[in-house]
Amino acid sequence: MDKLRISGGRPLRGEVRIGGAKNAALPALFACLLTEDACEIGNMPALRDVRSAAEVLRALGAECELKNGAARVRARRLQTQDAPYQLVKTMRASILALGPLLARFGRARVSLPGGCAIGARPVDMHLDGLRRMGAKIRVEDGDIIARAEGLRGARIVLPKPTVTGSENLMMAAALAEGETVIENAAREPEIGDLAALLRKMGAKVEGEDGGVLRIWGAAKLRGAKHSVLPDRIESGTYLCAVAACGGEAVLRGADAGHMHDLLEKLTAAGAELSAGADSVRIAMGRRPLAADAETAPYPGFPTDMQAQWLAVNCVAEGSALVVENIFESRFMHVPELARTGAQIKLSGNTASVRGAEFLSGAPLMATDLRASASLAVAALAARGESVIDRIYHLDRGYENLAEKLRGLGADVGRIS
Repeated sequence: MDKLRISGGRPLRGEVRIGGAKNAALPALFACLLTEDACEIGNMPALRDVRSAAEVLRALGAECELKNGAARVRARRLQTQDAPYQLVKTMRASILALGPLLARFGRARVSLPGGCAIGARPVDMHLDGLRRMGAKIRVEDGDIIARAEGLRGARIVLPKPTVTGSENLMMAAALAEGETVIENAAREPEIGDLAALLRKMGAKVEGEDGGVLRIWGAAKLRGAKHSVLPDRIESGTYLCAVAACGGEAVLRGADAGHMHDLLEKLTAAGAELSAGADSVRIAMGRRPLAADAETAPYPGFPTDMQAQWLAVNCVAEGSALVVENIFESRFMHVPELARTGAQIKLSGNTASVRGAEFLSGAPLMATDLRASASLAVAALAARGESVIDRIYHLDRGYENLAEKLRGLGADVGRIS
């Protein structure tokens, strides 16, 4: 396994280019299963999860080429509607094959997905929604087996907002007969990005900003060209790195409109921020001030930024509380941060952190995608050298991280 070596304790300065959003790219790829026509998805990040999704599409029999920051997909004829465990076990987003396969072909067999071990993320809401649309579903030997003789529009009330659940049901509804209403749907920007793609393909979709989605299905969808939105979590991670280390950076291709809550926290921590049409600039000329955060569904503070924000508070002036309300096992990075000298106490879903004047380099081990990012932020701010093991987690969601950090003046190398 590759490792990441970081010699920290220096400010970050320069520019970094933000890539396409992983959490928008993956549903866009699976949406291509809804049509026999060719689709082209641009601003496609070069990530391990994207490559995994492409492998799932090819295993189903679709043509899928990843080249020059774009994906070209054509699912004219599929050899199978079965997505096997060996391909889906590493990536939870593989569940997004279920809705499109069922809607277009009337059957699907998708293994229960894997991914980061950050807590229970049941697929019950996906399945209950599809059953409301007329599907017959059972779970057998770790596989979801679904059949439907034509999906029908339905009113679906989700018990709580779920991003992948909303996306799966949106895609299924795009080929269902009549109108589907999804209440208490997720409102993340990635939901709006998928809605934009489905409209280009011929479905009518409304309400993505308000939590009540309305989808009028089409008898047949067409191919489309689409470019996914910028990755707000990648943007937030670099902003946190500069906040922890000091310095000044410009994030090219970032969208400040999708990071309102995080930008407020950074301002409270003492950062100077300004936003352009497609850029965000941060300047940090002092040690950050501690600032509380509590995760919540969008537009609240994102759970995918909790670990990175905790790392900023590890070097902040004062004390802060960081509360995790989305996933019950999302503090696995805390023992690793403690190896650098971070002062954190856990009580249930709350981390109490007292900022240290400085952290020290240490050997570290990543446990999940965003935990890996928090360790990188802490290592960049620490004095001395850190080596982060199991960085395949980072490769799932960060494109060319070491190279981009070097562009900001960091002393970072990849060890094979």
